[in-house]
Amino acid sequence: MRNLVFIVALCAVLLLGGLPLAAQDQPQTAPPKPAPAPTLEKPGMAAPEPEAKPEKPAKPAALAPAPAPKTSNPESGKTVEEIIARVNNEIITRSEYDKARQTAEEDAKSECQNRCTPEQLQTAVEDRRKFALRDLVDQSLLVQRAKDMGVSVETEVIKRLDAIRIENKLDSMEALEKAVSSQGLNWEDFKNNIRNTLLTQRVISSEVGSHITISDDEVSKYYEAHKTEYVRPEQVALREIVVSTEGKKPEELPELKKKAETALKRVQDGEDFGEIAKRLSDGSTKSQGGFLGVYKRGELSKELEDKVFKMKRKELTEVMETKQGYLVLEVLEHYDEGEQSLAKVKNEIMDKLYSGRMEPAMREYLKTLREQSYVVIKPGYQDIAGGGGSEIQEVSATPEVTKSKKSHKKFLLFGKRSGATSGT
Repeated sequence: MRNLVFIVALCAVLLLGGLPLAAQDQPQTAPPKPAPAPTLEKPGMAAPEPEAKPEKPAKPAALAPAPAPKTSNPESGKTVEEIIARVNNEIITRSEYDKARQTAEEDAKSECQNRCTPEQLQTAVEDRRKFALRDLVDQSLLVQRAKDMGVSVETEVIKRLDAIRIENKLDSMEALEKAVSSQGLNWEDFKNNIRNTLLTQRVISSEVGSHITISDDEVSKYYEAHKTEYVRPEQVALREIVVSTEGKKPEELPELKKKAETALKRVQDGEDFGEIAKRLSDGSTKSQGGFLGVYKRGELSKELEDKVFKMKRKELTEVMETKQGYLVLEVLEHYDEGEQSLAKVKNEIMDKLYSGRMEPAMREYLKTLREQSYVVIKPGYQDIAGGGGSEIQEVSATPEVTKSKKSHKKFLLFGKRSGATSGT
């Protein structure tokens, strides 16, 4: 339960992104890029040095909306929620906007930790914040588009909730609901944010990602033109399956070791390591198929380094006992020192080319959605993609708007107000 806040933050996925890191074979037409593998702190394993990553667009709205600002309404005595944008029949409130800006700051700090000067951090925070409203509008457009397409993700929502439950070692969905509520979050909002994330992923994959293809010829040409970029020291790319023993009693250990041995045997018998990791691993990397990262000599403990650097591509370790639990490693790729062959960096190049095309394609797609929709921003707030400061006439809440929010709130819709707070 103590990790629940962290898990909530991880529920949000990037609206925009490319393919996963070059770690496994991928088709030419690939789905959007998942969230990057978390930083690992494993006994006897030093963290790899941060590598330069391509600039990523700002994330969409945070999954857990902040409580709405309460304003006195002398006529009804009800909570009044300030609305700052309208996207067709949906609304974006000031509290959602404030939460998105707060999340943007947290994301910038997380990505910049121990690697940025105070000035660089401030710039990163400001860059993320200025896209907060744009990303809220984008998310609303994509969720509405998913509904228009008849997309349903209810099965995936249940699976995602169950994965969160298991990761937090809770014995039932009721226990998860209580844990969410104990963190000051609304259970329905929590589920709905997971649902919206999955809907946007589905739309991006279908409407944008499926139209981006990278040919072998393009990959070869890029490789020939950038060979010097692929001269590297010896490295290994690793995946893991972890069966945790933390907090377990001694009499439980034999059964847990058997679970790790079973996972290893299934991979040895031909099942995909990544799929087994997703199903059986207790590690924080399970959602990425156990992908740990790429390591040079000197970045792992001496014991692990001596073991994995002797192994070839797709080789597996035996079940190893660590302080965290029972561990199985796979050498996903072994890069020899010097210029890497095209075969070894092909997926990496595909990822790079795909990412370069995904963002402009995504922005063009969202531009089209905006042109087909009714999007209005309250004066004083800036929407990078669509401008700000529009003249907005006072309107009344439609049944759809009222129904989409909690019934105990009364919404303060657009209208000329004195002393309105600017969100810029």
